Amino acid sequence: MNEHDSQRIAGILEADGYSETSNSSDADVVLLNTCCVRAKAEQKVLSEIGKLSLLKARRNFILAVCGCMAQKEKRKIIKRFPEVDIVLGTNDVIHLKKAIDKAKKGEKTIFASSDFKSFNSAIPFLKKGNIKEFVTIMEGCNNFCSYCIVPFVRGRERSRPLEEIICEVEHLAKGGCKEVTLLGQNVNSYNSPSSDACDFSTLLEKINEIEGIERIRFVTSHPKDFDRKLINAIKRLDKVCRNIHLPLQSGSDKILKLMNRNYTVEEYMEKIELLKSEIPEVGISSDIIVGFPGEDEEDFNYTLNAIEKIRFDTLFSFCYSHRPPAKSSTLDETLTIEEKLERLNLLQSIQRKISMEKNIAEEGKIKAVLVEGVSKRSSKDLTGRTEQNRVVNFKGDESLIGKIVQVKITKAYSNSLRGRIDR
Repeated sequence: MNEHDSQRIAGILEADGYSETSNSSDADVVLLNTCCVRAKAEQKVLSEIGKLSLLKARRNFILAVCGCMAQKEKRKIIKRFPEVDIVLGTNDVIHLKKAIDKAKKGEKTIFASSDFKSFNSAIPFLKKGNIKEFVTIMEGCNNFCSYCIVPFVRGRERSRPLEEIICEVEHLAKGGCKEVTLLGQNVNSYNSPSSDACDFSTLLEKINEIEGIERIRFVTSHPKDFDRKLINAIKRLDKVCRNIHLPLQSGSDKILKLMNRNYTVEEYMEKIELLKSEIPEVGISSDIIVGFPGEDEEDFNYTLNAIEKIRFDTLFSFCYSHRPPAKSSTLDETLTIEEKLERLNLLQSIQRKISMEKNIAEEGKIKAVLVEGVSKRSSKDLTGRTEQNRVVNFKGDESLIGKIVQVKITKAYSNSLRGRIDR
């Protein structure tokens, strides 16, 4: 979602005559598009602002901070770093051009409105004719998980009109895009404001009909809203990838209740079992938070047991950190950072073993791979992904980029697969 937001920012600047540079030392405008979902993300931003402030002392340029951290911190950023010229919240990049014009006159702009009612569809997008693109279908969240800051910096749920989404995907397809990833804090809750009959499953059906698009992915689903109708849509629609990201967060019912997740481990397991029974080849990834306030050793062991039983293909795991004004930030920490890291390391070691075993099970299979480009590790290799989102590297001609090819898997590694084109 942040990558997509950065595309929107770049689109505004390109429309105003700017071109992108990878070197901040050459830039007239430097923008940091920020995240604050974890404390570590904020620390990285502060470190980067510090470096850019030193650079700005030697060579003047416009420095802007945008996104979630800008929404959360507002005036605190400029107070700590007076070198920053512009602070724009998550729903305010539409004001970027005006803010840059003011910065050229030496005026600062702080704009982080709390009006999240509108969906800024009019913002230009920088589309580069990529094989894969992101498409936002909704913004905000109504779930208010106790650890999560998203509703406070992104607002409540608001869905984008069906017609706008279809128009954008058709435009991307004409430009050579083969795979779209639909974005939303909780895509299961999508409901087009322009069509009462268009829920998320129906949206998938509509996009599945668009000529030129060959693969459809989406993130993220909430377990409480993940139902049989969506599973049936994934099974029935040929372009929808057999790959689901379904955050578990904890294997303990006690912790899930404290997190305000509105499902039990048993209910989650039942949905996973249904998903696997209907789509045996499905790839499943998840999120886990380690060290939530109140998590004792028994709770943590429940999480380990869940991971070993479900056997996720990929797992994104993090240590808990307070995110005011999220509700859990009022709870007392019950673990030290060292204890959290010890649990996290154990959990990740178990998941690495499971992921490796699942990759090894792919050896000898023939998989459909969308060729995304030349491998970053070797200019002699092409790289792409299976429907289950596994990276595959193999020898092949660059004329295959953008095509789906059949690849026989010859070797498994911890984070990727090796293969050869099946003739």
